[in-house]
Amino acid sequence: MKHFSIRIYGLIVENRKVLVSDEFCGGRNVTKFPGGGLEFGEGPIECVKREFIEEMNLEIDVIEHLHTTDFYIHSAFDPNRQVICIYYLVKPKHEIPVKISEKKFDFDSESEGAQAFRWVSFDEINENSFTFATDRKASEILINKV
Repeated sequence: MKHFSIRIYGLIVENRKVLVSDEFCGGRNVTKFPGGGLEFGEGPIECVKREFIEEMNLEIDVIEHLHTTDFYIHSAFDPNRQVICIYYLVKPKHEIPVKISEKKFDFDSESEGAQAFRWVSFDEINENSFTFATDRKASEILINKV
């Protein structure tokens, strides 16, 4: 049986930099935007708020919808899933309470679920900045918007 996976992401932008999440997921390093999977019974805005609390202990305000994928994406982790991603511009309600690293994949250990955050300048974003095509497209839309 084929299924859909709906992923919701929030982009925090400060001084022409965007916050990214480096993660060890599915046995490999990935760079993506903070966020995660929509759960049954919640809406996309509820989801992005929940994900920021779970990942960063950070309450956010959703500023606006940025992008919803409009092309076919096959899940990188499950051959029976198609992925749809929704991206929002978000703003922290208070200072970010987690460590923001200067280097990629700054994990304590490469164990499943390891996560680190860092700022990436708009000037540094290129086709290799993100692991997934959906995040590459969202970053392109972000740079052209801001």
